[in-house]
Amino acid sequence: MTFSFLHTVESHDLADDIRDLFAELAASLKHEHRAFTGQYHPSVDVRETDETLEVIVDVPGVPPEALRILFRRNVLVIAGEKARPVSTEEQDFHLVEREFGRFARAIRLEGAFNISDATARVLRGALLVTLPKLRDRRGQAHHIAVTTSGDR
Repeated sequence: MTFSFLHTVESHDLADDIRDLFAELAASLKHEHRAFTGQYHPSVDVRETDETLEVIVDVPGVPPEALRILFRRNVLVIAGEKARPVSTEEQDFHLVEREFGRFARAIRLEGAFNISDATARVLRGALLVTLPKLRDRRGQAHHIAVTTSGDR
């Protein structure tokens, strides 16, 4: 199994998909979950088991409703928004290192997957996307029945 990270937009379709995901987020998220400025770059791991390919994305503080996932042409796109925490006038920050903002990660995956059975869940600050593999039948022998020309 191979995979690669797409660091730049490789196709017009991918750019359109990402724009559509951000537009959907903007239209559906509550004000407190919106990230109006900034860019967030979450870390991603991809691991493989015998039955699945799993993509793990660090999303601490990002609610599930602020995440969108799309799979098209062997590219998994994960987009979302990480909003800044609500602050009050009594607070002064002396140091701010955590990132906030919109993000999109595109990961090219090789293989055959059962996308209709794919799952995504947020657990302890990580998004786990599980893509069940389809059994590769290439190279296996297949019997084909032989009939007479009158049989169909």
